[in-house]
Amino acid sequence: MTEKQGGSDLRRNSTKAVKQNDDSYQIIGHKWFYSAPMSDAHLVLAQSENGLSCFLVPRFRPDGTLNAVRIQRLKDKLGDWSNASSEVEFAGAFGELVGVEGRGVATIIEMVALTRLDCMIGSAAQMRQAVVQAIHHTSGREAFGDLLINQPLMRNVLADLVLESDAALALTMRVARAISLLETDSHEAALARIATAIGKYWICKRTPVLVNEAQECLGGIGYVEENIMPRLYRQAPLNSIWEGSGNIQCLDVLRALNKEPATREALFTELQSAAGKDRYFDKEFGQLASYFEEVETLEFRSRYVIERLALMLQACILLNTENKDIAAEFCRSRLGGAHGLAFGTLSPDAPIDQLIERAAGATRSAA
Repeated sequence: MTEKQGGSDLRRNSTKAVKQNDDSYQIIGHKWFYSAPMSDAHLVLAQSENGLSCFLVPRFRPDGTLNAVRIQRLKDKLGDWSNASSEVEFAGAFGELVGVEGRGVATIIEMVALTRLDCMIGSAAQMRQAVVQAIHHTSGREAFGDLLINQPLMRNVLADLVLESDAALALTMRVARAISLLETDSHEAALARIATAIGKYWICKRTPVLVNEAQECLGGIGYVEENIMPRLYRQAPLNSIWEGSGNIQCLDVLRALNKEPATREALFTELQSAAGKDRYFDKEFGQLASYFEEVETLEFRSRYVIERLALMLQACILLNTENKDIAAEFCRSRLGGAHGLAFGTLSPDAPIDQLIERAAGATRSAA
C-alpha cells in the first residue's frame, strides 16, 4: 500500500493498473514498503480506470515465467530483522483484480482488520515476554540482602507490569473472539469493527514503555545483546506503526462511529455489561457520551478519547472475570487516578502478591 508520496494517504498512490484483453491487469509503479518480499503473492493497491483498486500480484505469471516485480533494496530497519521489508518496482507486472474495481481500500481493509489483530497479539505477546524476563531475573538476583523480587519497590514495578500485560491480553482475546464471530453475530461484528482499532491503538502504544520498564528491571544486563531484551526493545515500536499508525487508528474509530451507528451501540452495550461492578468504572461510563458531544474538537482530542475507551474496554473485560481484586485495582489505578505516569506507582494496598504470583507461577510452569 505504501508509496513515497502517499504514506497513510492511500488516495495519493500513483501506481497504475492497465486492463488487458484477457481481463488481467498490468501493474506499473513503485512501492516504498513491500512487506515480506519472499512471499508467493502480494495484495497491491493501484489506480485503475475506475479508481484505486486491489490486485493480487503473484511471483510468477500464469505461463510460469517470473513476474515483473523488481526488488530494488531491502530496508535497514530498527528491528524486525527476521522479516524482510523492501522497496519494489512493478515493471508491467501481471495482476488480477480482487473485489470491485475502484473499491480497493474497502477490499484491502478486510485483510487489514485481521492484521491489526495480529499487531495486538504480537504486542501483547511482547509485553508478556518482557514481564517473564523481568520476573525470572528478579527471582534469582540478590541485592541489599534479599532477592530483588522481594524488595518492596521492585514488587510495585513488577505487579504494575503484570497488571498492564494482563489487561492487554484480555482485550486482545476479546477482539479475537469478536472477529471469529463476524459472520454469525451482528453485535460481535459491530464490536470488532470499532474495538480492533481501539485495541490496536492502545496496546501497541503501551508496549514500548512496558518493555523499557521490564528491561530496567534487569539493570545493565537488560541493555546487553547477549539476552533477549534489546531485541524486544527494538521490536516493540513496530506494531504501533504497522497497519496504520496511532493517528490512523483514532481516525478510523471516529469514522466508524460517524458512518456505522451500530458500532457505537455495540461498544456501549459491551461496556454496559460491567456497569455496577466498580465505582470508578461507573463514573467513567457516565462521562463517556460527553466525549463525543464536542464535535468540532473531537478529532483534535481523539487520542485522549480512544485511550479512555481502551481503558474502559479493558476494565470491562477484567470486571467480567473471576479476578475481582485485579479488576478492582485496574479500575482504581487506570480509571480512578490512583496511579502515576510511570510503572511502579500502585497504591500500597494493591493486590501486589496476587499479581506477581500469577506471573511467577506461569513463568515457573513454562520453564
